[in-house]
Amino acid sequence: MTITAAADGSALGNPGPAGWAWYVDDSCWDAGGWKHATNNQGELKAVLELFRATAHLDEDLLVLCDSQYVINSVTKWMRGWKAKGWRKADGKPVLNLELLQEIDAALAGRRYRFEWVKGHANHPLNEAADARARAVSEAYQRGGTIPKGPGFVRAGTPAVPASPAAPVAPVAPVAPVAAPAAGAASREQKPAVRRAVAAPPARAAHPELFSFDDDHDAAPAAAVHEVSLVLSAEQHARLSERATRLGVSVEDALRALI
Repeated sequence: MTITAAADGSALGNPGPAGWAWYVDDSCWDAGGWKHATNNQGELKAVLELFRATAHLDEDLLVLCDSQYVINSVTKWMRGWKAKGWRKADGKPVLNLELLQEIDAALAGRRYRFEWVKGHANHPLNEAADARARAVSEAYQRGGTIPKGPGFVRAGTPAVPASPAAPVAPVAPVAPVAAPAAGAASREQKPAVRRAVAAPPARAAHPELFSFDDDHDAAPAAAVHEVSLVLSAEQHARLSERATRLGVSVEDALRALI
């Protein structure tokens, strides 16, 4: 049988109060988080805890994920990073190293594949994971009780709790964005290989959108032009939400739309 689960992360302010969650159904899910972390850290931790919670099962795992960063890290970039001593093509250290190394260890011997799903598009499993991750981040923000799931629970299978949350390295503060001016406008055949992964969707529409942590040598820009833009409060809020979902800065999210 194939276990199908969604994994998602949330960070208010990115970085800020953060949560992670994986979800199979209402009786089989888990969540956790930190007082301060990034959205990408939440996304990675959700995948890590999903693999840990299902490690005792000899079944294929289908991971539904709305993060291109996570999918590319696991299916495309990780092997090259390891070969370079966990450094990127430009020689800089890989971000979120501890979480990535833990995921790499958790994948050993597992049969799995990733499938990208569009976030906030009414996909039931993704929406359920997103809601639980955000509930954790909001609980940390207001100092409330942290929501906790039952773990991996299925008929005849004992619950497997998530591992304790490891400390997350402090995240460098993000420069504030200037406020807008007042008044401005069934059992499946098991694969022969150890790992089976699905390639992420094509990036033709906005190739630069997903290159923020890629392991390739980017061509130098011919020129840089500085542009000032005034947004209404509503427009800035929508742009900030988009940047948080993508795990990039507000400036990068805006640049990707050009």
